[in-house]
Amino acid sequence: MPHFVIERDMPGVGGLGPDELKGASQTSCTVLRDLGPEIQWVHSYVTDDKIFCVYRAPSEDLIRQHAETAGFPANRISQVRATIDPTTAE
Repeated sequence: MPHFVIERDMPGVGGLGPDELKGASQTSCTVLRDLGPEIQWVHSYVTDDKIFCVYRAPSEDLIRQHAETAGFPANRISQVRATIDPTTAE
């Protein structure tokens, strides 16, 4: 299954508290359940003004459908072509 990184421009998102992040996560999970098992949220990184999300999905279109239904921006969607880490250097 392809992996995607979704860049969401959300000014001030890094200042959200735990309850607000929990609410956003619950919204995302509800939409994911409705869309079915083909799309999976792996994890997200919250920075000051953006969220970077990692998803598994068969297509970019399904990622966009999730974003539109959940009411989240999806300013940039990039398919992951390879994964590297320190062990790649060995």
